[in-house]
Amino acid sequence: MSDPCSFSSFTRCLTKHLNLLLRVDFDTHVIRGKVELTVEALEDRFSVLTLDTRDLSILSVSVNQQPARFALGAKHSFKGTPLDITLPTHLSRGQHVVVEVTYETSPSASALQWLTPEQTAGKEQPYLFSQCQAHHCRSMIPCQDSPSIKHTYYAQVSVPKDLVAVMSAVRDGQVVDPQDSSRIIYRFRQPVPIPSYLIAIVVGALESRQIGPRSRVWSEKEFVDKAAFEFSETETMLKTAEDLAGPYVWGQYDILVLPPSFPYGGMENPCLTFATPTLLAGDKSLSNVIAHEISHSWTGNLVTNKTWEHFWLNEGHTVYLESMIGRSMHGEPFRQFKAMGGWKDLQDSVNTFGASNRLTNLVPDLQDVDPDDAFSSVPYEKGFALLYHLEELMGGPEVFMGFVKSYIQLFAYSSVTTEDWKNYLFTYFKDKVEVLAQVDWNAWMFTPGMPPVKPQYDTTLADACIALSQKWLKAKDQDLCSFTQSDMKTLSSHQVIEFLSLLLQEDPLPLTHVKKMQEVYNLNTCTNSEIRFRWLKLCVRSKWEEAVPLALKMATEQGRMKFTRPLFREVFHFQKYRDESLRVFAAHRAAMHPVTSGLVAKDLKVDSSSATGL
Repeated sequence: MSDPCSFSSFTRCLTKHLNLLLRVDFDTHVIRGKVELTVEALEDRFSVLTLDTRDLSILSVSVNQQPARFALGAKHSFKGTPLDITLPTHLSRGQHVVVEVTYETSPSASALQWLTPEQTAGKEQPYLFSQCQAHHCRSMIPCQDSPSIKHTYYAQVSVPKDLVAVMSAVRDGQVVDPQDSSRIIYRFRQPVPIPSYLIAIVVGALESRQIGPRSRVWSEKEFVDKAAFEFSETETMLKTAEDLAGPYVWGQYDILVLPPSFPYGGMENPCLTFATPTLLAGDKSLSNVIAHEISHSWTGNLVTNKTWEHFWLNEGHTVYLESMIGRSMHGEPFRQFKAMGGWKDLQDSVNTFGASNRLTNLVPDLQDVDPDDAFSSVPYEKGFALLYHLEELMGGPEVFMGFVKSYIQLFAYSSVTTEDWKNYLFTYFKDKVEVLAQVDWNAWMFTPGMPPVKPQYDTTLADACIALSQKWLKAKDQDLCSFTQSDMKTLSSHQVIEFLSLLLQEDPLPLTHVKKMQEVYNLNTCTNSEIRFRWLKLCVRSKWEEAVPLALKMATEQGRMKFTRPLFREVFHFQKYRDESLRVFAAHRAAMHPVTSGLVAKDLKVDSSSATGL
């Protein structure tokens, strides 16, 4: 077995530890780095180590402190460039070697976003953050960039003294840089083995506040007190997760609120969850995102998918654990309601990709596929739907959570495939093998489109949303006067999201209806980003021209791909404003995260190569 997204081989050798020295240069937008990799040979006569790189300048390589020959191979479109290092002597199986690589990153490194002071909240200091998942660590560090390989790390990071560095690790003090007294070296250690995609760094004018016995929240000072208030439930969620999944092994659990261009809702970097600032807009989905990222401390970070083809093992189990935290904190009807919303997100992804697209398989074939192109809600929600279906077959949430906890304990600190998971499922439920044998595994795992079974979720909390959406869908123009402000009064923000999601599954509403909806519910003033996103999508789809600038503003004033990509797509499909969507994208492209701008370019059929100068 090999990883289709990596040049390195996890059957021939394994990285056990990384020792990093990084100097962050905001003037040139590069990191000057030196990495020592402790590598163990898995075969006799091992003589060439291959590492993943992408757009790195390799300055020198040594092996056990002796200069070593190295060569960079041909550049691949998304895998980057293999770095082949010839060892001075052959290794036997089990032998370790320390390989040191001195290098520089490129200003366009795909893992890094360099922000000017104007792009930050404080407007005075620059900012740097990394996003390595899935295969971008290789643009920041030469490494075996595959989730099949786990290693500890130690890092020393030199930054200008007005700035603070944090990493996905435990803080280990700071000293003045002995080579430059205008800089500080921050030190970090990660004693738990992690895959390369979980290495993360942030440098900026950061402050922190204590929010629990093992938690701080970090952000620019403009956000830090609001963030501390919003994330006050963190310790309760951590304890709930520990009751369900076992002890939290990472020591610290901090949260870092990033600038608006961060492309994801959250990223489960160990010891330091990254979170989008879109969660701070009075957004009740905040607790879902944090419950999700906390859950990754077990499913994803402790037990990891062996390759990105098995990404559902990370995300399906994490959505399941997140739903069990929600159940403990808010009750079973809430879990059922959230599951219905997830099914709609899955339907959206299947519609976007097309029901016969192999990327909607639970286990897709990623040979020659960029993992960024495969990213969607499919591994999350199709994965959760399978686990929920199995929960029903095996005897309910307590019984099935027993399996999930046992699976986590058995495979902790390792990387697994779908086959490993399935074999253990059959072992754990050995008394129910005949029931498991009835599951159409091929349809669930290897067939595109929606799952073969739709779970029957309890609709208690959804009934009000369904009733209101049906009333709007059936209303004639003369019925519009029957809608009033009070329709919304009893709905939670989760229910408003569901109401709008239901409308988005149908044909576009007449423009008269959407205008009336604004008149009675005043949704244009809503700051909850999940509601605002769906509302603007609905308006553009109904061809309300006044909503177009609002949709493009939301698509560009934050960079969370969940919002930015569909909003650009909606305006692009409104024929009259297609050129406007392209103009706005061109104007904002340089300020967008490289992964976001690349995917939006594909969505808008903009040729990436010709558009880089836009």
